[in-house]
Amino acid sequence: MYLGIDLGTSEVKVLLIDEGQRIVASAHAPLGISRPRPQCSEQDPADWWRATLAAVGAIAGTHPRELAALRGIGLSGQMHGAVLLDGDGAVLRPAILWNDVRSGEECVELERRMPQLRDITGNLAMPGFTAPKLLWVATHEAELFARTAKVLLPKDYLRFLLSGEYISDLSDASGTLWLDVRRRDWSDAMLDACGLRRAHMPRLVEGSAPGGMLKPELARAWGVDGPVTLAGGAGDNAASAVGMGAVAAGEGFISLGTSGVFFAASDAYRPNPAQGLHTFCHALPGQWHQMGVMLSAASCLRWVTQLCGFDDEEALLREVELAGPEARAAAPLFLPYLSGERTPHNDPHASGVWFGLRHDTGRALLAYSVLEGVAFGLRDSYLALRAAGGSVDVAALVGGGSRSRYWARLLASALDLPLTLNSGAHVGAALGAARLALLAANPQLSVDAVCFAPPVLETLRPEADWQAALLPRFARYQALYLSLKPLF
Repeated sequence: MYLGIDLGTSEVKVLLIDEGQRIVASAHAPLGISRPRPQCSEQDPADWWRATLAAVGAIAGTHPRELAALRGIGLSGQMHGAVLLDGDGAVLRPAILWNDVRSGEECVELERRMPQLRDITGNLAMPGFTAPKLLWVATHEAELFARTAKVLLPKDYLRFLLSGEYISDLSDASGTLWLDVRRRDWSDAMLDACGLRRAHMPRLVEGSAPGGMLKPELARAWGVDGPVTLAGGAGDNAASAVGMGAVAAGEGFISLGTSGVFFAASDAYRPNPAQGLHTFCHALPGQWHQMGVMLSAASCLRWVTQLCGFDDEEALLREVELAGPEARAAAPLFLPYLSGERTPHNDPHASGVWFGLRHDTGRALLAYSVLEGVAFGLRDSYLALRAAGGSVDVAALVGGGSRSRYWARLLASALDLPLTLNSGAHVGAALGAARLALLAANPQLSVDAVCFAPPVLETLRPEADWQAALLPRFARYQALYLSLKPLF
């Protein structure tokens, strides 16, 4: 048996599969986010551990015989978060998350200190990345920074508690701005620019390679009867790609999770940071990937559901569909920048906007405009990817938002790109983590034998009538940001 643990922003998901990749059991536990000040987003790492123990404990309770045969654990997690530990391994402060944008000034300073930053890392300095967060801590919490002995990414803090080792994988490490992405190794120059050394960093392994062993006391507590190998694992998007079989050049997916991602696999290092794209190592040896990222996607749907008083997101979607195309044509435009934005703007000060409100604008039209605005944000990423030479003929749709067929149709039409709905898409990252565990524990297996695409349930193609209505609105959407940018 092989366990995938996916540490998301809103929950921890755990998936147990057998050696034939049949899903045996799954469980999840919710997480909360603290926003102590504007532009700040934090979580207590202790909450991650409690949620992980609760989710694994649920599987141990319902499937004890199967869990006893556990041989591998794969880890996937929200990227970029900064977990600061002292010399005894104790957490020094709440983790600063990927969607925390307080470090805009530090990004400017980091690029000033390191003119070669974009060439080394393949990326722009953005507030979401880990390195600017540490510069912010060094400036505003200097005493705490001086006590920092290790800096871990979120999933690697779970690994530390599971195994007692400081290890990370290359895909997750790519999102720190401390990795030389071409060489697949830490960059001493980038670390030095932040007042850090290699001693502050975990050891690096490929995502499909062994990355620690489960502590015996945890194995006993879970009823496991043999040694358990931990895989290097992956950042959440690379793990989703492994779960969806997007591992070769030209294969890709779109994630409608808390954030929105347009992901394309690549067989070479092809950075193009000027387009606002991320270029990272993939979770598999000799592979890279590019992706456009919007900071608020399905989180916008949760926000408007609560704001407009819908009972739940399904009720919102039903009311939007009932509004019909003529009503939707009168909907306001929505800029989905509730946490600032990455691709293509790299603008931490960008904010959410409703534009075009009238007396007769009801909650259904407000809700529709949010779905449309997220689709337009992903179209921005797709256009940036194409401008950088990327090519995707069809993309799988994953994440919580993929459960809405209506949103999927809207997205396919806005992108002018066929989208597939695949079996198990809602557990993509957890499945990818479990697949990496399978590879790490069984080095004789090939990537092709393990990382295949799940069965396609349906292919949604662009719809001409939707496209005719959407494209003029997209042009206005782009113009709206450019007009408002000086005012944010």
